[in-house]
Amino acid sequence: MHTPLDLAYLAMQEDEAAAPAFYARFLETELYLLLEAELSAEAAEPMVMETSDGALVLVFDQEARMAAFSDSPSDYVALSGRRIARMLAGQGVGIGLNLGEAPSAMVLPEAAVDWLAEAAMGEDEAVEAKPLEISTPAGVPEALITALDGKLANMAGVVGAAHLVSVRYEGGETGHMLALVDVPAPAKTGVSEALSEALRFSGIEAGQLDLAFLAADDPHLESFQRAGLGFDIPELVMPKTPAPLAPGMDPNKPPILR
Repeated sequence: MHTPLDLAYLAMQEDEAAAPAFYARFLETELYLLLEAELSAEAAEPMVMETSDGALVLVFDQEARMAAFSDSPSDYVALSGRRIARMLAGQGVGIGLNLGEAPSAMVLPEAAVDWLAEAAMGEDEAVEAKPLEISTPAGVPEALITALDGKLANMAGVVGAAHLVSVRYEGGETGHMLALVDVPAPAKTGVSEALSEALRFSGIEAGQLDLAFLAADDPHLESFQRAGLGFDIPELVMPKTPAPLAPGMDPNKPPILR
């Protein structure tokens, strides 16, 4: 079965215009990074493999793929592609992704790793000043809407709602603003980074997307809801508490059906 990273890679092979979507998916995906030694409290030391493509660290999007590649059990750590790219930036190494039989097996050279790290570093600042005028978004590229929709769809339980509007500020400046509702303070930086990536990976040469973090009871929220383009954000569904076992029932032994 293909993983989301496989599908993004295959789409990129068919159409180069899909490359930004693949790299955005890479940054979002939790990847298993092979380590040289057991993870310590001080640092994680990636395993570096010397190849004809240069020095590579090895990452996999499934534990099964990692196990199939490695002949013996290896230490590893699970990190997002974003964190791995940042960690490796400027270290003179590339990334071997899903090396083996996976459809997305590829090598990201050193230059690509540094580029990804730089792309992941940007962060749009949240806007505290309130715009003079809020209106229905106009002139928003479809690629940006698609990119935002993909990011926000993964933010269940973090973002309560999101509304995109056109804005006009003092001095006549205009632009677009995304209002984000009920985002916990510790999550604001990560949300800003992810949405900033959506802007860069949408294929737009230049652009600015201002972010506004609002509480559900903010009096200005109604204006965003009335004029804005809303995004579907899944609700976070908590797992049901399993029913208690009947007296004497062993969970390791299935019942005998008669």
